Amino acid sequence: MAAPSWPPPEARRLIGRRSSRLDGPAKVSGRARYSADVNLPGMLYAKILRCPHAHARIARLDISAARALPGVRAIRIIQGEGSEIQWAFDEIVAVAAESEEQARDALRAIQVDYEVLPHFVNDEDKDAAPQAEPGPEEVEGDPQGALREAKAAIEGYYGIAPIAHCCLEPHGQVSHWEAEEMLVAYCSTQAVTAMTGQLASALEIPATNVRVVTEYMGGGFGSKFSPDRWGIVCAQLARETGRPVKLFLDRDEELTVAGDRPSAYARVRAGADAEGKIVAWSSESWGSGGLGGSPSPPLPYVFNRIPNRRHRHTGLSIHAASGRAWRAPNHPQACFITMAALEDLAAALPMDPLDFFRKNLDRVFSDRLAPVYAEELEIAAELMQWKKKWHPRGQSGAGPVKRGLGLSLHTWGGRGHRSTCEVVIFPDGNVEARLATQDLGTGTRSVIGIVLAETLGLPLEAVRVRIGDSRYPPSGSSGGSTTVGGVSAATRRA
Repeated sequence: MAAPSWPPPEARRLIGRRSSRLDGPAKVSGRARYSADVNLPGMLYAKILRCPHAHARIARLDISAARALPGVRAIRIIQGEGSEIQWAFDEIVAVAAESEEQARDALRAIQVDYEVLPHFVNDEDKDAAPQAEPGPEEVEGDPQGALREAKAAIEGYYGIAPIAHCCLEPHGQVSHWEAEEMLVAYCSTQAVTAMTGQLASALEIPATNVRVVTEYMGGGFGSKFSPDRWGIVCAQLARETGRPVKLFLDRDEELTVAGDRPSAYARVRAGADAEGKIVAWSSESWGSGGLGGSPSPPLPYVFNRIPNRRHRHTGLSIHAASGRAWRAPNHPQACFITMAALEDLAAALPMDPLDFFRKNLDRVFSDRLAPVYAEELEIAAELMQWKKKWHPRGQSGAGPVKRGLGLSLHTWGGRGHRSTCEVVIFPDGNVEARLATQDLGTGTRSVIGIVLAETLGLPLEAVRVRIGDSRYPPSGSSGGSTTVGGVSAATRRA
């Protein structure tokens, strides 16, 4: 049987047309139940005591006073005496109580003595870092010689500090154990299917004994692929007490340990000839994603066929929670550093950056994509009235506040992930799609409905979409801009 193809554009009724989102009424009315909204009968509330120091050893830990407080139902030591803490806000003790207030009271009653150890957290100060891992030097051509002979050359320092994901719905879950060691976890996750195996492994139970539910989800951006230590502890507290337990991070925890995009800083030298062609690039970059350092950003970005180029990256280990992916990992950092430096080079010529980028499209990483970038630049320039609103540097008027336009190119290779879909056709003609994907707020539920209705020749109102439950056929995690491609293909095949 031939693989199902997509209908030609002229024959499409719904794909590529404007449609109202299927989840719109539920969200604007407040009926949509996010994982953080789940409140089960008899539910306990869990909070975590965290270390205030970036680097310390636990010398003494006493939970006896906390255990005796009213409403406290379980206390779980996560890291005990002798444990070495490597970043501020790392987890020490979890408490489950009848109310959030009682859980917080218990945290305040726990006594911990720390031996504070030397720490390093300044990811921008490469020279002071006690642990720095220089990568290999990548050289092509003669960048130093080309810089000496260039018509215009610049040298600049560029960088982006770590940035918190700051999801509107914080990380966390509600855990509930049913009969026969069956865990039901209402998670805020980008990976409904994958989460079942991760929870099962940590709890030492079969994956068939775990059900993950994510009806609606309030953002992740790459930070919510695993249950994390707090998710495992939440399930353990629920198993110990025999009652549902809710554990979601507070906002200060969310900003500190729930995931940062790694930093990147660079010193860049670049040169161009009299015609405005980029002839040389040399960069020394560094950054950190916590204890694990950081991988090298792809520098120079997009314009990586400059004939003479050099790059080396140093990953710094700092006492901070591990960084996490955030929208095209490592690309935003490389994009900012490269495009800022190239705009500086255009100004040094001097040359309109739009004309400068057009002239150098033969330097981008793919001959096939060069005309695509050319078309995109034309569309963007028209939409933003570039030629009318752009002005050379130094012509922004008096005062400290300046107005201007910037220009950059970006790329990503997201396509589709592996997903499975089940379609049920009912006797009354209504149709339902079922798959264990998640909708991060990007409209995945509506995309599935549109493909389903388009394929079967039905109005959108005649189809239902069931997602966000690991009981449905498995679906890939939502990362790397792969979800729409994965669920659309799976729905069309089904």
